[in-house]
Amino acid sequence: MLTNQSGSTVPELVTLHVWRTSRGALPRALTRMALDPRRLRALPGARFGKLLGTGTGTDFGPRDADLTRWAALTVWDSPAAAADFDDSSVGRAWARIAHAQARIDLRPLTSRGEWSGQRPFGDPSGGRVTGPVLALTRARLRARRAATFWRAIPPVAAALRDAPGLLARFGVGEAPLGWQGTVSVWRDPTDLVAFAYRHPEHRAAIMRTPTAGWYAEELFARFEVRDVVGDRSVLGWAADGGPETVKGGRA
Repeated sequence: MLTNQSGSTVPELVTLHVWRTSRGALPRALTRMALDPRRLRALPGARFGKLLGTGTGTDFGPRDADLTRWAALTVWDSPAAAADFDDSSVGRAWARIAHAQARIDLRPLTSRGEWSGQRPFGDPSGGRVTGPVLALTRARLRARRAATFWRAIPPVAAALRDAPGLLARFGVGEAPLGWQGTVSVWRDPTDLVAFAYRHPEHRAAIMRTPTAGWYAEELFARFEVRDVVGDRSVLGWAADGGPETVKGGRA
């Protein structure tokens, strides 16, 4: 763990494990989703952990669920603790039912908001990054506002699909409805910023958020992508994302 100038503890390493399973393995995957959240959080050195279902990233809506892909986001005390994940009860259980998997190693750059009442990534102070970055959004929707939120998402999702510099995208969620999030990986921070703040559909959604009152809880975070290990097709990696895009870099 690292401590920034404000005294906030920032994790040195966050991992996103993603598994691809067959449709026939769905009952076993759902069993793992029921049993493993507590086991994930109890792993030695795991400071925060969430097991997540995923979506295709087509429209990030309720019908976007991908029942053959599952993920685990874990905040670690140290890289040494993270290195033991594959041999843990959680890692072995998912490996038994997956036919492909990938892992993204991440360093927090910025984070605001909370997740389950916690600030899992601390208060990162940023830093200059020249390689790929990952953006994570997650929110717990207010039930009475959910319908207006779902109507606002399709234009943003359509714009994201063709955004310059986008390497991968998919939805994530802790439950089928109301506990939603997105993961997107970008070739460099410039491409991410261009979409987030200059694209009209996304900018309009950002401007509506304070007045629409969609979220009961929300978190937005950005990370340096330090490494991608395994089968990148599990992440929906762009065809032109060559080896040079995999490892992050700092100026």
